[in-house]
Amino acid sequence: MLQEVVSAFPPIEGLVVQADGDRIYMDLSKKDGVLPGQEYTIFRKGEVFRHPASGKPLGRYEETLGYAQVRRVEPTFAEAVFVPIEGKPQPRPEDGVRITRGRVRVAVVPLTDLTKGNADLRRVPFMLSLAMDQTKRFQSVDPGQVNEVLLNSKTKGEELLVRPDRAVTLGKSLDVMAWLIPVLLERRG
Repeated sequence: MLQEVVSAFPPIEGLVVQADGDRIYMDLSKKDGVLPGQEYTIFRKGEVFRHPASGKPLGRYEETLGYAQVRRVEPTFAEAVFVPIEGKPQPRPEDGVRITRGRVRVAVVPLTDLTKGNADLRRVPFMLSLAMDQTKRFQSVDPGQVNEVLLNSKTKGEELLVRPDRAVTLGKSLDVMAWLIPVLLERRG
């Protein structure tokens, strides 16, 4: 399962090719590793910054505009729902989209048990967090802190699956880029 989670967060960078209300279209597709449900940071490049002694360009300033959750992946593009950051401009063609190459900061929510069993599952988020940290692709927030944020906001972990705006808002308070929402299902009895 962990390998599937790691493969869902490949380092990817592309461009916004079209913006239409809360929908954006990216020049990325399945061949780039894009999957439905992935979340991308949407950013706008700014002025070049230079080395103070040599004057050589070192990079560009960037302004994060919001986030986009992929809904549909086509052979030549991907469609995503844009979740803006309050006070930031709307995305436009040529703005950037990316999943960072650095470690992805992630929060693991308490497990949702959809079985009729009475197993003690309180340790599962801690075990998943440790395993994710060991992949070297993720940096996990302490599950105790995640649980506290969810309790204080009166939010259940499974709500984050259907409310991307809520996931972004709570993600800011934990400084996370992704959520792992474990669900225990029973198959074939």
